[in-house]
Amino acid sequence: MGDEPLVLGIETSCDETGIGIVRGSTLLADVVASSVEEHARFGGVVPEVASRAHLEAMVPTLAEACRRAGVRPGDLDAVAVTAGPGLAGALLVGIAAAKALALGLGVPLHGVNHLAAHVAVDVLEHGPLAEPTMALLVSGGHSSLLLVPDVTADVRPLGSTIDDAAGEAFDKVARVLGLPFPGGPHIDRVAGAGDRAFVTFPRGLSAPKDLARHRFDFSFSGLKTAVARWVEAKEAQGEPVPVADVAASFQEAVVDVLTRKAVAACREHGVDDLQIGGGVAANSRLRALAADRCAAVGIRLRVPRPGLCTDNGAMVAALGAAMVARGRPASALDLPADSSLPVDVVAR
Repeated sequence: MGDEPLVLGIETSCDETGIGIVRGSTLLADVVASSVEEHARFGGVVPEVASRAHLEAMVPTLAEACRRAGVRPGDLDAVAVTAGPGLAGALLVGIAAAKALALGLGVPLHGVNHLAAHVAVDVLEHGPLAEPTMALLVSGGHSSLLLVPDVTADVRPLGSTIDDAAGEAFDKVARVLGLPFPGGPHIDRVAGAGDRAFVTFPRGLSAPKDLARHRFDFSFSGLKTAVARWVEAKEAQGEPVPVADVAASFQEAVVDVLTRKAVAACREHGVDDLQIGGGVAANSRLRALAADRCAAVGIRLRVPRPGLCTDNGAMVAALGAAMVARGRPASALDLPADSSLPVDVVAR
């Protein structure tokens, strides 16, 4: 184990300052400082607030990660950092810190793709990834189906969201139902007491005419609007809104489409392994339905524990360590932040 690379990862793409340290595929420390409470009163992430929170959290979070891992910065073999996609200002904070560390310590710098890191993180829990593997990434900003022959160099997009991402829809529907931000955990919680079949909400891009053009794409904007109109109609009639039932019905519409398309992609591309990642992968109903549907057709399902699904530094460190182990070239010290970095660009 001592010969495996000791890599520190920095994640600042949105509102979490994540520092992770791994040795090879062994997680030594994963520390996250979240600014979500600072954004809650705005009902969403405010980029300038996030950037300032990263500045304040970077040094203490880094120090805590080293303390937990029992290592000193001078022990590191490489530094990895999210180069994109994400909020430009937030990304810049992490990249500046990573450059300073890499230059000061004289170690390689690896700027990596946030989405590929969400795939790579599962090696820390379930061991090496199958090659190829199918990845369903669902978060506040992304809903993507990816064919991944090699997470360090070859990630192929099959489909993505054409409007609202799944996590974005959770946030907006939570607001309609009077639930706090971020919406995903709160909808998941209240939906447990609801009837999933109470309302049959639309399944976006699932009709035959849509599948011809958007086989593996996602759309949740129409679903969000349908929920809002249903709630408005109830309120206009002076009737109480059955929040748990609406939450459960909405959640079912989302996870039905996600899992159905993911399983279809596996079967059509001859891939026997499906991994689900991103913040929405912490959703209990998504995990349960994916497990049922994968088991029914003999697909092996891998989902990291919830703490590794949300944004964190461990995922960046895991991808960085894989880059080092496979001899991928390091990034230049003029590494830019790329807020719209394409998913098939694994490293910069």
